[in-house]
Amino acid sequence: VLFLAYFAMQVIYARRKYKIPPPETTGHPEFERIFRAQANCSEYFPIFISLLWVAGIFFHQGATAACGLLYLYTRLKYFQGYAVAPQERLGPLYASAWLLWLLVGQALTGLLAHFLWP
Repeated sequence: VLFLAYFAMQVIYARRKYKIPPPETTGHPEFERIFRAQANCSEYFPIFISLLWVAGIFFHQGATAACGLLYLYTRLKYFQGYAVAPQERLGPLYASAWLLWLLVGQALTGLLAHFLWP
């Protein structure tokens, strides 16, 4: 939640800096990148939280927590990179996608182990 609040605050600061009133979402290219980075992170957050929850319950809390922290770090780097230039977001984007797939694997493994092997 703190990450989402941080990203939202960055959009507010960019709106003030570039004088773009709500509900406008276009204007200065830097504002558009910050706005889009915040929207992208917000769009993936429910998926991340759901996977984190299921994997933490059914797989292993420590491994899931480590993946969760790494995911949050990569999304922060994604946001910071996207704010600078669109190409700077690619490395963290691929890393965060890989971590989401790892969480999917953990969640599925844990669910299968829980329901199929007593």
